[in-house]
Amino acid sequence: MASNTTARYDGHADWYESYNLPAAASNLVELRRLLGPGDGWCLDLGCGTGQYVEAIEATGRTVVGLDRSADQLRVASDRSSRLVQADAAALPFADATFATVAALWISTDVDDFRAVLSEAARVLKPGGLLVFFGVHPCFNGPHTHYPDDGSVVVHPTYRKGGWHAIAPWWQAGGIRSRLGMRHVPLASLINAFLDAGLRIDRVEEPRDHPVPIILAVRAYRALEN
Repeated sequence: MASNTTARYDGHADWYESYNLPAAASNLVELRRLLGPGDGWCLDLGCGTGQYVEAIEATGRTVVGLDRSADQLRVASDRSSRLVQADAAALPFADATFATVAALWISTDVDDFRAVLSEAARVLKPGGLLVFFGVHPCFNGPHTHYPDDGSVVVHPTYRKGGWHAIAPWWQAGGIRSRLGMRHVPLASLINAFLDAGLRIDRVEEPRDHPVPIILAVRAYRALEN
């Protein structure tokens, strides 16, 4: 995933590819539906090992994957030759380059989600589509605990944005405990879209979990006058 700091996923890419593949596969139907059919260039922002490239390209788009981690891109190169190593908060593309941006599972990894969305909006064409798919800020993140009874405990640290220290309720061996996690509270996440000049078209909580763990947002860059 993209990050403004040292690429923490370096050295973890092979583990991440195996660990995350089943979860990525379970998201593909919803992602394709939110994207809908399209064409032109699509930026897969924070592409990781490229687990969503094929699904995005199946909608008719041509994907460029971008990530901060060279190790993640090494694995992604088996899925795509159009890869760029760069900072998501300082994209190396001209204004209005992409018809679509897919921002998938990045909010817990980037240092400044608001800056990343601002850059994503900048490289979108007027009227271009941005689809965000990520952890549900209220019920999934460094502040949440999943007891064995199926409930979700939300700790008071929910309102602490940014980096969270390892907590005793984090699952051992998971992404949180291996790589750490940042948090963007719901209001800050939604306001990041608005501050970037993106028009929110639809908000969904995919899958049928009794307590949602995913939040999806479909938004468009405003048409220029």
